[in-house]
Amino acid sequence: MRILMSALVGALLGACGPVQAPADGPARVVAGSAVCRPTIGNRRVTGCYLTLVSSQNDRLVSAMSPMAREVEIHAMSTDGGVMRMRRLDDGLALAAGETVRLRPGDDHLMLIDTRGPLKAGDTVPLALSFEKAGPVALEATVGQPPLDAHGGH
Repeated sequence: MRILMSALVGALLGACGPVQAPADGPARVVAGSAVCRPTIGNRRVTGCYLTLVSSQNDRLVSAMSPMAREVEIHAMSTDGGVMRMRRLDDGLALAAGETVRLRPGDDHLMLIDTRGPLKAGDTVPLALSFEKAGPVALEATVGQPPLDAHGGH
């Protein structure tokens, strides 16, 4: 399974060059600025953050990486002063031409059951699947994402 997943992500990475997101024609998604936090101690979960721009209304429906047993799409919300994280079973909506930022304290990808520690400077291959657009592969750098008004994860 691990070899198959590595081969799939490798094939996707090799097939994807610089991508434009034209408004006409088939749906296309451009992904970039991908960062995954290092794992801490024996913890085997971490968050990943990136930007997505879709040429058409679309939806990020799943993600995978050979570096984790599972990758989930998560949202953060505050309810009664308590920050809560929940899995987005229906994926993440992408409005045509809008930059969607997955960031600390907001929407993000969660690597579950990492296959070993992730240290600053490592890379994490990610394969993203969309409702309309073809798959997008990219590599995230392991490091600390920039913090903004949404705080940390």
